[in-house]
Amino acid sequence: MRALNDTVRAAIFSVAISLLSACGGGHGDDSSANSGSSTAAPAGGVKLQVVSFGDSLSDVGTYAPLASALGGGRFTTNPGQVWTQNVAQYYGDTLSAAYTIDITHKLSAQGGFGYAEGGSTVATPADQYQFLTDVIGNIEMPVNQQISSYLSAHGGFNSNQLVLVWAGANDVLRAGLPPTAGPVVETAANTLAQLVAQIVQAGATHVVVVNLPNIGLSPDGLASSDGGANLTQLSQLFNTTLNAALQTDGVQSKVIQVDAYTWLNGIIANFQANGFAVSNTGQACDPNKTPDNTSLLCSPATYTTANADQTYMFADDLHPTTHLHALFAQYVEQQIALSGLGH
Repeated sequence: MRALNDTVRAAIFSVAISLLSACGGGHGDDSSANSGSSTAAPAGGVKLQVVSFGDSLSDVGTYAPLASALGGGRFTTNPGQVWTQNVAQYYGDTLSAAYTIDITHKLSAQGGFGYAEGGSTVATPADQYQFLTDVIGNIEMPVNQQISSYLSAHGGFNSNQLVLVWAGANDVLRAGLPPTAGPVVETAANTLAQLVAQIVQAGATHVVVVNLPNIGLSPDGLASSDGGANLTQLSQLFNTTLNAALQTDGVQSKVIQVDAYTWLNGIIANFQANGFAVSNTGQACDPNKTPDNTSLLCSPATYTTANADQTYMFADDLHPTTHLHALFAQYVEQQIALSGLGH
């Protein structure tokens, strides 16, 4: 997507060298995901272990060991959290990365339950549309592999878990233009529905499936030659296909569907009422200060303004800020409560 410059490579290389003396640890079954023995009921009213599958919108720190060299770590306005972390805390859990990048540019198992990885598609392998390629290579797991990795490590799901699934944005971004883009997006959506069915069949009883937001309304979409029209159309196609496939596969009644598309449209239309000073027309991470203009490497030192993580909707041209992530987490929690789980 974008090649990292020499300064970024040098900084990340330096932290990689420093990690040589600190490698190891963190493998095996995760005990920290349920750490803490407080008897107080969590804010959500029920204690749940959160498991997350998806892409950069849900990534809790896959690339943090390298990105932290530049003050980054997640695809948002660092050091802020992404929505999956907020939801996990709401239900009394702490979500950590299942895999992180190591100094050999490979994914290393850490035992966490945050399987979502920046750059991941639903099922297709990594390809050239990945700005991290220059530093770490094409290593991210598509969602089907994330689920397989989880099942290999843990065998199945249980009723004390909340499984979060949000994927498909990278499939849309990589699909190109009509007429070839349509079938690519439809295949991804149908495949995601099958993966959700696999999760349910493996014992999960609380599964949240999030559809795609209107990618055409992101700063990246607005900056495209058609003003985001193609990305909007493909986002809609993915969502209608996913919805139909969940019905066909007989799992729609067994999952909690979250309509991120309608939600984000509403937030943008009323951005000031939701606490934002800048809508979808700007980004919190200053492109002239943020290495490679990616939120993964965004920190307070590179914010457009000191409180940009709260006053902007988008961190970079695609990813939500800390504030937008927090609002979305609240919306997801509301939808979960409406299903009868917790409060």
